[in-house]
Amino acid sequence: MLFRFATICVALAFIAGSAVAAPSAAERAAIERAYAAKLDAATRADIAQRIAARWRQLANDPAAPVIGNPKADVTIVEFFDYTCPYCKAVEPRLEALLKADPKVRLVLKEFPILTPESMIAARAALAARAQGKYAAYHNAMMRFEGRLTEADIFAMAKAAGLNMARLKRDMNAPAVSDQIISVFNQARGIRVFQTPAFIVNGRLLGNESALIDFRREIAAARRR
Repeated sequence: MLFRFATICVALAFIAGSAVAAPSAAERAAIERAYAAKLDAATRADIAQRIAARWRQLANDPAAPVIGNPKADVTIVEFFDYTCPYCKAVEPRLEALLKADPKVRLVLKEFPILTPESMIAARAALAARAQGKYAAYHNAMMRFEGRLTEADIFAMAKAAGLNMARLKRDMNAPAVSDQIISVFNQARGIRVFQTPAFIVNGRLLGNESALIDFRREIAAARRR
């Protein structure tokens, strides 16, 4: 599309008369950059509007697990996958943040998109909520290093003190399936297609996860 736009500019200049010089390579590059920036700004604006329209469900979905103070003044929504190395790399910083700032809550969106084990882990984690052990089990799986297997998923569940028969039964409960489908729809609705994705008080963070300064983002959210 950008090259077509530049080509149109050249054609119009030629039609206008030989006295008007065609854009140079540098000018064409500048035109393309400006157009790309305009498209990027439009995309960001569209996503911001989508999040604003859906923020109540994103932040306050009763079926979504929450870690931290329920009455916090800053909410972080995270779309994640238990097999995502980038999600796991950022996890220690999130855990430290929640310990250091009691006015932050983390809303977790189980978004199993990467491997078959992703779906098994997401179902097991959501099923663990029924036994009141979601946070401990979630943290264990996020700290796990290496390729996550089904055996690992259930070994960590057992180590977390979960009743395994009940867990495996609850993994297939309609409520678990409904929540996973809901998260997929939420992600699609705000144009989130990868993990991790973070939203702080309604603002999607655009930086790579390794570059996010959560303390600065939280401070900015409190000023808004």
